[in-house]
Amino acid sequence: MTGEQGMSWAPGPVETVDVIAEGPVRALAGLLDIDPPAEALPPLWHWLFHLDRYPQAALGPDGHPRDGHFLPPLPDRRRMFAGARFTAHAPIRIGDEVVKHSALTSVAEKEGRSGRLLFTTVRHRLLRGGELLAVEEQDIVYRSGDAPASAEPPIRPDGKGLRRTDERAFALSADPALLFRFSALTYNAHRIHYDFAYATEVEGHRGLVVHGPLLAVLMAELGRTAQASPEALSFTLRRPVFAGTNATVERTDDGAKVTNEAGETAAVMTFTSGV
Repeated sequence: MTGEQGMSWAPGPVETVDVIAEGPVRALAGLLDIDPPAEALPPLWHWLFHLDRYPQAALGPDGHPRDGHFLPPLPDRRRMFAGARFTAHAPIRIGDEVVKHSALTSVAEKEGRSGRLLFTTVRHRLLRGGELLAVEEQDIVYRSGDAPASAEPPIRPDGKGLRRTDERAFALSADPALLFRFSALTYNAHRIHYDFAYATEVEGHRGLVVHGPLLAVLMAELGRTAQASPEALSFTLRRPVFAGTNATVERTDDGAKVTNEAGETAAVMTFTSGV
């Protein structure tokens, strides 16, 4: 594929195989303070599996791998998870051996205020014995070069954790322990989630960043515990949520949203529910 400014980068599709083990499922249930699912994975819990486990020597200064199959050849690359679309076709059950087929479907290069930006989409197909279980498209944005430190005062990560307030909402005030546990479950070594100095001084954030996938899992959980479980999800991350701030994750008429303590919408999700 060729971006708007001529980048030629076309990695081919890849396949990986993993078994849906009970341990990671129970661990995520513990993080969310809920009972673990008995058989099928809730929406988006497949993110616990098919993880890239690179050698320590292969990591770059941001904690991500320096090189990887779907990592673009962009100098001083910074990665941002922008959103995804997920459709379930059949239950993913604990004990299943699942094949994950991944392919780059789009890439566009643009020039932003802070430097070059590369917008990519990777489509993942999950299969069991040839049966299609789910399709997911992930949107990832890569920025070239460091960002200036935020002019606003830093936010210390002394949050109170995660609490379910009622059937329609979570109160989220993330602390380092919560971010550490989710990073460990998803094998995510990105330093913006645990290294305060790096997050603020190198990547220009106001504090430790709450994982976009964690916000998505919380929004999907609100749909799962409603009258019907979501079969199709679409979500977009609009702005970061920082550890130590008070955010609300709540159901809406057509999905869910995350609102930060300033009243700004940080993430939105829409879903179609089964009957």
